[in-house]
This record gives sequence, structure tokens and C-alpha cells, in this order.
Amino acid sequence: MTFIESLQKSIDFMENHLHEDISIEEIAAQGHVSPFHFQRMFMVLTDMSVGEYLRKRRLTLAAQELATTDVKIIDLALKYGYDSPEAFTKAFRKQHGASPSEVRKGIGTIQSYNRLMIQVQLKGAEPMKYRIAEKDSFQVVGVKRICPCGAEGGPNGIAEFWGEAGRDGTIDKLSALMNGEIKGLLGITGNYDAKANTIEYWIAAEHAGDAARSGFAALEFPAAKWVVFEVEGSAPTAMPEAWKQIFAEWIPSNGYEAADLPALEAYTDPDPYRPDAVNQIWLPVK
Repeated sequence: MTFIESLQKSIDFMENHLHEDISIEEIAAQGHVSPFHFQRMFMVLTDMSVGEYLRKRRLTLAAQELATTDVKIIDLALKYGYDSPEAFTKAFRKQHGASPSEVRKGIGTIQSYNRLMIQVQLKGAEPMKYRIAEKDSFQVVGVKRICPCGAEGGPNGIAEFWGEAGRDGTIDKLSALMNGEIKGLLGITGNYDAKANTIEYWIAAEHAGDAARSGFAALEFPAAKWVVFEVEGSAPTAMPEAWKQIFAEWIPSNGYEAADLPALEAYTDPDPYRPDAVNQIWLPVK
């Protein structure tokens, strides 16, 4: 099964089960990929989490039913997975800017999120610099936080986490512990929680010493093959653009699949924010 076929099968499964309580494990299984890999791929390509997509599509269909049928609001709430009319109304108003009763009366507009369809486009004109690295098992040490994800992540997210780590001295301490192959602070994403719409995010450094003595938590990586991409440009914009190019162009064009391990964003430039900075993405592959 090709990359595009895998993604489309998972999207089709979501669309065919919008009235059911489906899990990220069931969705990812349709494309024969791990839940973590599918969620990462989906978020990079669509700028929303799987949970957000399901919610937006369900509320789109609910609004269409309100406008064209006489079904009761309480029945619609239950049909689209809400425990009470109040919870349904709150979510409905957030998306559409009007209450269910207002939409039924023809007041306000419906904000429709249409079904995702994959279209093949001619891309690849922008070159990508990368190398293949066979890396033995290694350890990183650092701090982790559960962060909201997706386009509606809100406060206390990844950017705020990095800001706090800079202000409280964590970044300086981790920089002093850096003694592995990867010469840069690491941003590591893992453990997506579909119901809470959160991810586990690490700020870390590769460290070959005793993790207990470092004063930080440790995360172990097994021996694996990695594709190391050079990412040129200011990190806040260049990193997301590189991820999209990796999933939309590089993976479909090469004989690799992403392995079921967290990928690494390595901030190897002394100033990752400068326009001509060069940082790295380490993608585990199989």
C-alpha cells in the first residue's frame, strides 16, 4: 500500500464512522501505520489533529441537519457524540458562531469543514538536503510536559515551554550536559492522547552519562536508521515547512517508512531564529 493510499483509507474510515466513537488506533490501522505516526503525519499535513478534524466534520454535518430537517437538537447532540444539549450547543457555537436554535431559524451562517480528499500535485522542485545515519542506542535527558496540540492548542503549549526553560536555566543546564553525536538541544514529540488532544513534548539533550546524576528525566532510544534533514531558515517557520515537505514529498518519493519512534528536532545552530540558521530533523525510518 502506498503512502497516499494509506492516508486516504484512514480518512475514508473516519468519514464512514462519524456517528461512532472511533479510536486513533482504529483509524491508523486502516492505513497500516502506528497511531503515533499517523497522528504526526495528519497534523503536519492538515494543521489540525485527528480529534479536531472529527469534531469539525461532525459539527458540520450537525449544522446541515439542523438547517434541512426537523430532528430534535437533543437527538443531534447524542448522534454526534455529545452527552448533553449544553455541551453540544457550546461546541456548536464555537465553530459556527451561532447556536443550534439560531441556525434552525435561519439566523447566522454555517462554517463548513468539507471532507478531506487527497490530490496529487506536481512538487519536488525545492531540493532537500539529507543523509542516512545508522545510530546505536542512545539516551537523552531533559524535561517533559503534556502540551495541547493542533491548530487550537491554546496556551501552555510548546512555545511557552521553551520560553520557561530558557528563563529558569533549564536550557543552560542541558547544554552543559550535551555530549553525544547530536550537537543541539532537542525537541521531541510523543504519546499523542486523542481524547485529550495532547502530546508529550520533551526539551532534551543527548547525554552519555548517568541520567540519575544529571538531575533530569531520561528517554532511551534503540539502535535505528535515521534520515537527518538539514533545515535552513528561522526555526519557527522553517521547521513546520520542512515537516510538510518530508511527509508530502520525501516519504512518498523514497523507499522508506517512518519508524514507530519519536522524531527529533535538533536545534544545532547557535541562533536557531536567524534567517540563515541551519538546524536538523532526525526522522527514524524502516
